Amino acid sequence: MAASDASEPGRAPGASPVDYGLAVATARLLAPAPPKVTETEAADIVAELRGLAVEAEEHVRSVTGLVPPGPILEATVVDRPGWAAANVEGFQVVLEPLTDKLTGRAPSALATAATAKIAGVQMGSMLAWLSGKVLGQYEAFRPAGESGRLILVAPNIVETERRLGVDPHDFRLWVALHEVTHRTQFTAVPWMHDHVRSEIANLLGSVSLDDPAQLIERLKAVASGLPKGESIVELLQTPEQRVVLDRVTAFMSLLEGHAEHVMDGVGPSVVPSVKHIRVKFDQRRKEHGGFLDRVLRRALGLDLKALQYAEGKVFVDTCVRAVGMERFNRVWESPETLPTREEIRQPLAWVDRIHGATARPA
Repeated sequence: MAASDASEPGRAPGASPVDYGLAVATARLLAPAPPKVTETEAADIVAELRGLAVEAEEHVRSVTGLVPPGPILEATVVDRPGWAAANVEGFQVVLEPLTDKLTGRAPSALATAATAKIAGVQMGSMLAWLSGKVLGQYEAFRPAGESGRLILVAPNIVETERRLGVDPHDFRLWVALHEVTHRTQFTAVPWMHDHVRSEIANLLGSVSLDDPAQLIERLKAVASGLPKGESIVELLQTPEQRVVLDRVTAFMSLLEGHAEHVMDGVGPSVVPSVKHIRVKFDQRRKEHGGFLDRVLRRALGLDLKALQYAEGKVFVDTCVRAVGMERFNRVWESPETLPTREEIRQPLAWVDRIHGATARPA
């Protein structure tokens, strides 16, 4: 299924820790083969997914009460290499704080061509593996002046709906609802993009480039800690970074839980087989494939992301039951009204902090 609207990024100018062009080429080479469909089927699938993103917008607005400015846009539909290329672009934006720290340093501290190529192959290999897993995403990280795109990965959606044995149209709309909710979060809340970029900059800005010995010790901790169930994402944190990581984790749990709430909240009048899809899809999340698949998920922190879905949905469901969606939407007022990591796990604590204990149902 070769249906991709994504463009291939070039190498970032100046000193860079990664050969981004090589990352794209590696991901294209290693990406899993797509499911078999005819050219006519592929064209119909792409057209349907683009249109479902527009249809989903109306339902997301109805459930959430959030209304983004501007016109309603179709989805950008990509294949697996196209998704990887789009995320290489995202990595370029995300890694800007680290690249800026490298720029202007002594030549010995700059990323050499050899190390940048190694990093490019590593990034491309990781994205190739992930390219067979992701159903869609909203691009929160785009170059300055460019709007984020809602991306749907056609071959993964088709492969998943076949594996689950669910109604294709219902499943495609259900996935679109999730991703459109993310687009709505970032476009209806004015401070969202700047907040996320600031938090990521804080996380990367505290990375020390002057103490290789400390980095080696932390890498040793990775090797010894993985069997205990921690991820590289968590183990490579200093105490200062863990504070930021806790905030980012709580924030991501909110976003994912909110999207999960909307997916189910539209109800069977919109997605007739929604309950059947939810049961089958949750079972899919629990089944992480073979040993290598489980190791990679743990190492990359994807098990943590699965926990974000579960905890985040409980948080949103509980808060909306307690105070209703309109009052829940105070969560989007400012960074100060976002839940902490502790509040994600104790939703009524957030209700008490924002609305007071009297807001709870009797």
